[in-house]
Amino acid sequence: MKTPLRVVLGAFAAGASLLALTACGGSTEAGAKADSGETVSITHAQGTTDVPVNPETVYTFDLGVLDSMTALGLDADGVPETKYPESLAKYNDDSVTKIGSMKEPDFEAISNGNPDLIIITGRTATSYEELSKIAPTVDLSVDIKKPLDSFKEQAGKLGTIFAAEDKVTEKLTALEAKITDTKSKSADAGKGLIVMTSGGELTAYGAGSRFGLIHDVLGVATVADIKSEGSHGEAISFEFLKTNNPDTLYVIDRDSAMGTSGDAAKAVLDNELVKSTNAAKNNKIVNLDSNAWYMIGYGLNNTDKMIDEVAAAL
Repeated sequence: MKTPLRVVLGAFAAGASLLALTACGGSTEAGAKADSGETVSITHAQGTTDVPVNPETVYTFDLGVLDSMTALGLDADGVPETKYPESLAKYNDDSVTKIGSMKEPDFEAISNGNPDLIIITGRTATSYEELSKIAPTVDLSVDIKKPLDSFKEQAGKLGTIFAAEDKVTEKLTALEAKITDTKSKSADAGKGLIVMTSGGELTAYGAGSRFGLIHDVLGVATVADIKSEGSHGEAISFEFLKTNNPDTLYVIDRDSAMGTSGDAAKAVLDNELVKSTNAAKNNKIVNLDSNAWYMIGYGLNNTDKMIDEVAAAL
């Protein structure tokens, strides 16, 4: 049974400069019904699409978008087949329509579900044209080269679609305050390095990367120039860690996020080269929540959590 997506909020707060909205056109009276025929024009990563205001049946492939919908009190009707973390655990239930994997849509299941709106991001971006033949589809990918501004735009478009602009503004205002506070602390926190462990291997991420929130938004200085092309980072050795000697080591355990191992990162980093770093000596090896960073990413609830994790280590 599908859950109606209804959010009754007041008009959008005047002067909400936080939202760099690119949505345009259409009326977005709060509480409008999808079957009223009211639409709004949303400009996104792959074009401009007219979508119903407060769509009744929504499918999304992105866990960050799903996290933001949860923050706004909304439910998605169709989601990808994956192991959902605790914050989104209700989507593990078999009663929720599964629409393929996070990268490969099940077009037949999606078509049979007759959604009013499909939301995609980078992992399913190549399926945009095919999905658009089924229902209005928007690509709300966050641009990692300008993560904060791009995330604000994404959240703003969700607010426009679901007539939840006031709630989005409230959430983003709180995030801005937390970012400002964290940046004031990071200036004197030394240099950091983000690493991901996977299958016993190490990969580093720097400014402009998928995990660049730490450097690009929260202001933690980088210990080395890391290649940011693509989503997989730069392969490094343990000698690299010793040579560059980070003051703080931020660790993402991909094996844990994928459910293949409970605490693989601890074993991978348990060697003398790692122990020789300032990060190890000063107890500044920070094990980040791998589900939050690797699986979910930018979402109105989850970004708040990620900022808290970085702030706690400063």
